[in-house]
Amino acid sequence: MNNPDLIYLDANATTPVLPEIWDAMRPFALTQFGNPSSSHGAGRKARKALEDSREEIAHLLGAFPDEVVFTSGATEANNLALQSALSDSPSSILASQIEHASITEHLKMLEKQGFQVQWLETEPQGKTNLANLSDKIKTDTKLATLMLVNHETGVLQPIETLGNQLQSKMWVHTDAVQGAGKIRIDFHRLCVTSLALSAHKFHGPKGIGALLVRRGSTLKPMLFGGHQQKSLRPGTEPVHLVVGMALALKLAMNNLEARRNKVALLRESFLQELRKEVADFTINGEYNPALPFTLNLGFPGLKADILLMRLDMAGVACSTGSACSSGSLLPSPVLMAMQVAPGVLKSSMRFSFGFHLEEAEVIEGAKRIAFAVQSLRNHAGTTE
Repeated sequence: MNNPDLIYLDANATTPVLPEIWDAMRPFALTQFGNPSSSHGAGRKARKALEDSREEIAHLLGAFPDEVVFTSGATEANNLALQSALSDSPSSILASQIEHASITEHLKMLEKQGFQVQWLETEPQGKTNLANLSDKIKTDTKLATLMLVNHETGVLQPIETLGNQLQSKMWVHTDAVQGAGKIRIDFHRLCVTSLALSAHKFHGPKGIGALLVRRGSTLKPMLFGGHQQKSLRPGTEPVHLVVGMALALKLAMNNLEARRNKVALLRESFLQELRKEVADFTINGEYNPALPFTLNLGFPGLKADILLMRLDMAGVACSTGSACSSGSLLPSPVLMAMQVAPGVLKSSMRFSFGFHLEEAEVIEGAKRIAFAVQSLRNHAGTTE
């Protein structure tokens, strides 16, 4: 880490670009900077790098190259998928209660336009319940959306089950942001129509993501004015960012098991150290299959926003939920859907780990967190 005093436990928000990825990107920003739509030699070199990266990403995710559409990130990809799945006439939508804000805020806007959202219930341990799925499907249901891995708890969601049941009936979308680069993804096996990802979640650059769209599905562009990407997402492609995303995903998949095993050990070391000093805390989503990169803890008796400020002052970077919702003082919609106890709801923090961390860092982070928790608990008025 560049700042030796900072313990960065917010990898779900973003991750640092790896040096080798930065090195791969630099030429396409500085020396091989041609516009990939240009016909001259510089443009052709850029186009080759762009299409090579598209093929790499498709191969790594079990898709065809022509199913990969580059976007500015997962927020754009999610919005593009939802817009494409629906006609202008109001219809019904199936959605989990624990989606990222880039999904839920779009759905709220659609509700104001007359669309009806059927919300899939969430089990107390954070998994979406599909038991009564057929009861929620209407004759005009055009879209179902369910994330692959929850961004606040790390709990794996049953998207493949949903896709198998609904793919032939409607557009099925999955936000795979917290799964890409952390688990093996086979786009076609998931039986979804579209899948969103973002490079900066797996040590690639910010500002680039992708939407995978199954062949035969009609994507409705949100932008107009260019022929790029078959006019589905016009605009000059940022070749250096695409090259960075492709390499970041390749490195992540080539080192998948080693990275995940290391993070699992880091998570356990963190919990062991925390348990030495803090007796009363809850792991939200503890009893469902989850990735080790995410740990959501509740500290009854405290307020999450106060603890967050105390930890920031102590040099620990973490969050109270999704970075896209961090400006809100409202309780986490994910934890509300899980119906966690009020004391846990108000006091929960998300700690997320990257493979670039070392054991000494997470242990020191746990010590600082324990000290902050105990200090706040020893002072009256922290819950009022």
